Amino acid sequence: MPGNPQAAAGARRFVRTVLADWRTRFLPGADTLGDRLTDEAVLLVSELVTNVVVHAGTAVELLCRLEHDGARAAVVVEVSDHHPARAVRGRQAASPSGSRGHGLQLVGAVAESWGITYRRDRKTVWFRLQSGTAHPEYGPAARFSRDDLDLQHGLRAAELLAPAPRRSTTRRSDADWINHGALSFLAEASDLLSGQLDEEQVALLAAQLVVPRLADWCAVWLHGGSGHENTAEAPRLARVWHSSESRIDVLRMALEKDPPILPAQPTDVVGGAVPWPWPQEPSGYGPGGAALACPLVAGGGNQGALLIGRAGLMRFPDEVVGLMEDLARRVARAIATARAYRNQERISQVLQRRLLPRGRPAVPGLESSVVYEPRAGAGAGGDFWDLFAAGDGRWCFALGDVCGSGPEAAAVTGLARPVLRLLARDGFGVGEVLDRLNKTMAREAADSVAAVTAAVAAAGSGLDPSVELRDEGEQTRFLSLLYGELVPNTDGTAGARCTLASAGHPLPLVLGTDGTVRTPAAPQMLLGVMEETTYESETFDLAPGETLLCVTDGVTERRSGGRLFDDDDGLAGHLATCTGLGAAAVAEHIRQAVHAFAATPPDDDLALLVLQATRAR
Repeated sequence: MPGNPQAAAGARRFVRTVLADWRTRFLPGADTLGDRLTDEAVLLVSELVTNVVVHAGTAVELLCRLEHDGARAAVVVEVSDHHPARAVRGRQAASPSGSRGHGLQLVGAVAESWGITYRRDRKTVWFRLQSGTAHPEYGPAARFSRDDLDLQHGLRAAELLAPAPRRSTTRRSDADWINHGALSFLAEASDLLSGQLDEEQVALLAAQLVVPRLADWCAVWLHGGSGHENTAEAPRLARVWHSSESRIDVLRMALEKDPPILPAQPTDVVGGAVPWPWPQEPSGYGPGGAALACPLVAGGGNQGALLIGRAGLMRFPDEVVGLMEDLARRVARAIATARAYRNQERISQVLQRRLLPRGRPAVPGLESSVVYEPRAGAGAGGDFWDLFAAGDGRWCFALGDVCGSGPEAAAVTGLARPVLRLLARDGFGVGEVLDRLNKTMAREAADSVAAVTAAVAAAGSGLDPSVELRDEGEQTRFLSLLYGELVPNTDGTAGARCTLASAGHPLPLVLGTDGTVRTPAAPQMLLGVMEETTYESETFDLAPGETLLCVTDGVTERRSGGRLFDDDDGLAGHLATCTGLGAAAVAEHIRQAVHAFAATPPDDDLALLVLQATRAR
């Protein structure tokens, strides 16, 4: 079924039809599939399908299975979606109509048994409803006893990997099948965990992978974000999951009182699981059993611990212990990776903030607006902008784009911005600033501190920078730059005198008060390509009410299929519709047009600068 608001209603009709058909064809005259079981099945299916529509947003697959041995019958229903990496939410969820559902709490309260199964391409929530009044041997308590007896007699790990309704009460002798089951489980766990870049999500997925396949409950503790255990600080209980959701809060309170501080292990057994005391639950919580603690060790540090428990056992079988150790290693690596990504993202954000102006100054007689959106997940972007006072009534602006992204691109930005400001404040004109910056970039590696020193020395002495050549294996970084100077009129008239040059950058556009759009500059060579390139500037008047638009190629080269945003002068066409708008409104109009040009988010940094001469009052 498609994952839309009508899916729940379609699922209810399907289940009622199927159960009625089974009752007529296979169980005539019997009351094993009565109205009560049908109503319960319909209710639970409605909740689970609603969860898929709201949280996963994919198509829904619904399977109903009848289990019947002549004396009793059971119905097993599976609800699957195609977003396996999105963990199932255990609390209430909003339905498409805005109402609140009971989610898995309702499933746990009504179904005889239920669980979650993850595969590479799907996630399945199943439940089992038993018809009629079962023999005491088959009651819930007896069911746990039979499973636990099998475990104590050495039930193979792969038999535990099947969902509970399919568990066999006899041992399987086919070793190849057993090994395949364990390996398949670990392979699917690796696929799910490897794509997660949030340690909290890793912890939740780990708990849901274990319960109910290998244990009745699971808890994940995490140490501090450094990845190394801090003996002065107890680990944090990140996730708790139980096969019966109504017990999660009680279990959490019991576990929080006694966090697992695992003893140091010999180097040859690091990561080995150890038996752990059953948590001291409040009276009436449930039967005791076996618990197992697995340290989460990866990346040279202790990431935390994974604790599982199963009621009624004296100890876990060796095969389950080994399987849990393998799973714990995968969980630990996923947590270490998520933390490394988080730290790198934090470094990139700090670097990005340092490479951009702290604010946008007020320029007399001009309104300004900036849009800056780094590409999601790319860290420090290659685009940058600047607007600053250069002295003597001059204001300078720049919009640049480094070829590439990441730290190397950020290093070029860190070189260009201070050199631009230094040269501008020392009185160099637009063309001279680009000449000197080009020589610096052509001779110096992008991440060399000597580049800035040489540029400063050259600006003060009039000499060319004397620098070392970059290493042969170092990647060259070029820079496209639109750089200009504004001198607001001081004779009582509004407007400003503008001088600018475009070095390999998308050309600026000027929107006149009559709606016409013109290009006030000519294209020139990228910075850093040829050392002896000479740059020419062009000067024009920005009349009152006129708007200067500067953009990076994240705007002009925004792609939709085979078309670019600036094909057939698309940018100029959008700018022409902004006649009469202020600087901020123009910037927002262009930004929205770029985003709306394609269904997917922009795959490049997006930056634009709008400068508008105010009208005389």
